[in-house]
Amino acid sequence: MYTGRTVFSQVMDALPMDEFRCCVDRYSGDYKVQSFSCLDQFLTLAFAQLSYRESLRDIETCLRAMQPRLYHMGFRGKVSRNNLAHANENRDWRIYADLAQILIRQARLLYSQDEFGLELEQVVYALDSTTIDLCLSLFPWAPWTHSKAAVKLHTLLDLRGSIPTIIEITGARVNDNTALDRITPESGAFYVMDRGYIHAARLYRITLSAAFFVVRTRKNMQFRRRCSRPVDKSTGLRSDQTIVLTGVDSAVDYPLPARRVRYFDQEHRRSLVFLSNNFALPALTISQLYKARWRVELFFRWIKQHLRIKSFYGTSENAVKTQIWTAISVYLLVAILKKHLSLDLSLYKLLQILSITLFQKTPILQVISNAEAPSSFDQPSNQLNLFDL
Repeated sequence: MYTGRTVFSQVMDALPMDEFRCCVDRYSGDYKVQSFSCLDQFLTLAFAQLSYRESLRDIETCLRAMQPRLYHMGFRGKVSRNNLAHANENRDWRIYADLAQILIRQARLLYSQDEFGLELEQVVYALDSTTIDLCLSLFPWAPWTHSKAAVKLHTLLDLRGSIPTIIEITGARVNDNTALDRITPESGAFYVMDRGYIHAARLYRITLSAAFFVVRTRKNMQFRRRCSRPVDKSTGLRSDQTIVLTGVDSAVDYPLPARRVRYFDQEHRRSLVFLSNNFALPALTISQLYKARWRVELFFRWIKQHLRIKSFYGTSENAVKTQIWTAISVYLLVAILKKHLSLDLSLYKLLQILSITLFQKTPILQVISNAEAPSSFDQPSNQLNLFDL
């Protein structure tokens, strides 16, 4: 019988402890802390994410029930509602944001050779944002409308492996296209965006950086056609044009020619128009790049469904950002674990298996193989079905 480390401890093996301590020291996270360190806080919040705990009381009750095992899981301080609430309120959220950036670098290296549906050597990013609704009476620091509060999660997603590379948490009133100001475009990379990121000056900055963009245009975009190229309409393409922008501001802010590709989506019966500064790729590939942008939408849907970022353990801005960054770190830890173990499982299925086995002292590979083994309940039996009509 295996009497080694718990599954939770094995998952936390991917946590870079030296770099984490540097993050803590950078913001004096453990200054004058006698118990319940930043590591204890992170482990507690990571456990809450992995096991779907809904409240501080829920976390405290569950962990106290397993008190004899906590030391061997890495916990050194006393886990209580007061300790966790105080830490979420006062420990700088940037500690966990910096930790997430370290995990992002590790994950990107592991997933750099993954495919995403298109045969391109260049790095392809999808930029988008999602809104997390809050209660205005509990979160007055994040007003959105006169009766609602919310925060916005701006994300630049590497489509190889669906790894978030840049994440910024802002108020919901912040315009989406301002996220382009905080991105340093990589030479040769593609940035795929929706209509909310149409801004001529910011797109021109991408072009000057020798990077490429693909963005869906608005209906009222003013332009003049210079020339057209033939397209195969059986593929859904309708036109492929070289244009210049003629709007009052856009003509000045983006003085170079651009490429306009129109595509008809047969499945949804709608016409889509894309703007790009890349003239080398086939027009169909331009439209396929935009289709791949939906991976960022799936990423948002996944983390909202399977991580705790819609209900929060604290109401302060610091507590909310700490919880979101911890959730992102857990997502990355599970993604890194999947690669390290060469698992042919979806992140969802892996997370579900981990959620009910965290306290088991079993090697992770054995836990997963047991979960994948066919159940005896799947075998036919002679027992009658009560509801068989």
